[in-house]
Amino acid sequence: MTTALQQWHQLVSEQNPAGLQTLLADEVVFYSPVVHTPQRGKAIAMKYLSTAFGVLFNGSFRYVGEIVGAQQAMLEFELVMDGVAVNGIDLISWNDSGQITEFKVMLRPRKGLEAVAIAMREALQASG
Repeated sequence: MTTALQQWHQLVSEQNPAGLQTLLADEVVFYSPVVHTPQRGKAIAMKYLSTAFGVLFNGSFRYVGEIVGAQQAMLEFELVMDGVAVNGIDLISWNDSGQITEFKVMLRPRKGLEAVAIAMREALQASG
């Protein structure tokens, strides 16, 4: 059986946000590094994550570390956004059915967070 983490890595390597439809649980909760409240439900989580695929996967994005438990993982990543080196962590939890139930993103440094926030805001506004 393919795990949620393996599926996530496949979607990232293929840059295929359409696969999120089956990977995300209906009750998934997305925690943005910018938005102060949890974003609950598949539709809003798909919107944020699909947009992130277009914004963050700019050719410089790569996972550089991973800590994996039975139903959760911490993935450390790096990218360059507008000339700023950004370091971040995806904290991902999944259920017994292999669907992601929680996705939390943390970013540093502040200048990197701001660069990503601006790019995400512009992309979200453009997508309606």
